[in-house]
This record gives sequence, C-alpha cells and structure tokens, in this order.
Amino acid sequence: MNEPPTEESGPNPPVDPSTWSCPVPLRDQPNVVMGHGGGGRLSAELIEHLFLPAFDGAPLSGALAQLGDSAVLDLGGGARLAFTTDSYVVRPRFFPGGNIGDLAVNGTVNDLAVSGALPLALSVGAILEEGLALEELGIIATTMGAAARAAGVSIVTGDTKVVDAGHGDGVYLNTAGIGLVPAGLALGPSQVRPGDAVLLSGPIGMHGIAVLSVRDGLEFAADVETDSAPLTSLTQALLAAEIGVAMMRDPTRGGVAATLNEVARASGTGIEIVERDVPVPEVVRAACGLLGLDPLYIANEGKVVVFVRGDSAEESLAVMRSTEVGRGATRI
Repeated sequence: MNEPPTEESGPNPPVDPSTWSCPVPLRDQPNVVMGHGGGGRLSAELIEHLFLPAFDGAPLSGALAQLGDSAVLDLGGGARLAFTTDSYVVRPRFFPGGNIGDLAVNGTVNDLAVSGALPLALSVGAILEEGLALEELGIIATTMGAAARAAGVSIVTGDTKVVDAGHGDGVYLNTAGIGLVPAGLALGPSQVRPGDAVLLSGPIGMHGIAVLSVRDGLEFAADVETDSAPLTSLTQALLAAEIGVAMMRDPTRGGVAATLNEVARASGTGIEIVERDVPVPEVVRAACGLLGLDPLYIANEGKVVVFVRGDSAEESLAVMRSTEVGRGATRI
C-alpha cells in the first residue's frame, strides 16, 4: 500500500505501480481486460490489490473491506443503513423477459435484500449515447418505474449524461440503493461455520442464457427468459422466522460457483456441494453444452444462496418455498 501524501508531496503524489499490493497475475496484466469485470478471480484481485489499498484509511473504509453486496453502516442510536451501488452495461439491452431497466432495479434491490435490509429508495444515473432513440429510452424508463413499484421502492434521485455517438453502447445505467437493517442483525462470512447448510432458491442459469440467446442468435426448443425478480419477500420471510440464517448472497456475475468461492475464501471454510442436487433447467444445460459453458458459472438475477445452521435447513426451505421467488428452493 502506498504511503499517505506528505505536505511536501502534495495531495496527488506520483504513484509507483511497483508499490501496489499486487499478486503476479495482476502485475503481469498491465491493462484492464474483460476478465476484470467478470466477477471471478481477476475481479477479486483487482478489488483486493488495487482498489482496497487506494481507498483505505477513510472513516468508514472498514465497511468497504467487508466486500458485501451492500455496506451496512451504523448511524448511531440503533439506526443501521445498508448502502449499495451497481452499474449495468448489458448487451443487448432487451432480452427475453426483460431489459436493462428492470435488471438494474432488481439487481440493486437484491443487493440490499440479501444484506438483510428492507430496501427503501434508489438513485439512477443514465449515461446515454448520442443517437439513442427516445422511444427506446422511454420503454427502459417505464420498465424501471414498474420494477421499482413492484419491489416496493422509490426512485428518488438521479443524473443524466450524454456521450458522443460511437463512445457508448446506447445506454449504461448506474443504480444505488439504501435500505434499513434491523438492530442486532449480523449476516456475512464471519457468521458461516462448518456444519451449515447451503440452500439455493431455485433453478440457475436462466438470465445468462436468455442474454446469450439474443446476443448470439441462438434458438432453443423451449422458451428461455431471464429470472430477474426482487428477492425481498424471501429474504424478509427468512429473517422474520428467526431460524439461524448466517449469510445470503445473490449469485449474479460468475454464477453460483463464483459466489461459493467468495464465501469460502472470506469465511475461511470449505464448501462441499452435491452437483446433481443443483437445479439446472434442461434448456440451460443444453445451451451450456452447445457453448462449452458450465451452468454453475452462468449469471442469475433472481436467485439467492442462503447459508443456515444445519439443523434449521428443512424449516428454512419451507419458508423459502412459501414465497413466489423461492418455490424451487433446494439444499445443495
């Protein structure tokens, strides 16, 4: 980590890359590559060895170091706030079952929900490319509003920027969200321990394959649609049941496999799964076979992985299955 600037060096001293806390794979790659945004090993190395050292030392930097779906901030007097942000650069912008608009809303709502928060409000930043049809932008905005109302949140502030034609991809969205966290609630890798059960709320891979089907012009015998949906009803039901939830995480970029690897690393535990117990729809399995992909690494946008105490697994599954988004819940 770099030394803090001195009065002599000024506020922005030259940065010597050799002082970064970088592992060999990051140092060997001098430029950003697509893998740095894929949610896997390269993403983790970029965050851990470049961004975290750069942002360390601020009053609330400890919340960032937790690397959760949301930062949970203690505001004093028992008030706790979950705060999250995410950016959406999806291509194509429209795909079976949804578009970049409802994806952005549901993704941000879910990052709050799996942190144990009751989502309250969102902001929206829209970066628009010159030449984007206003009709298309109107559809995306309308979809965002409908998704927010369905999730029980309000879009309360935002920003718009326009870039030159050829310097964007139609529209990029950034959404930030805040939610309230109950006093005393503790979720996260530090709560995960040997003997816990790993539960999955339903079949995986539908969102990633829905996007790929349009991007690559694929046609399947069965319909494939995104699984994008708000998870608040499920997460709040689990917490209300008070049955030993240790952690929740939505397996978006990098899929279920990346999520389990992140949790294993952060909690210092090993995680064993029974692969045949992971629910994979036949259309996802067929598409992955065609494309040479592993369903466990395909993105999801309406699923949650839940870690609970082993003796409360069946009760937790019953609670999850009582909700619309958790009807296909299973232990993996």
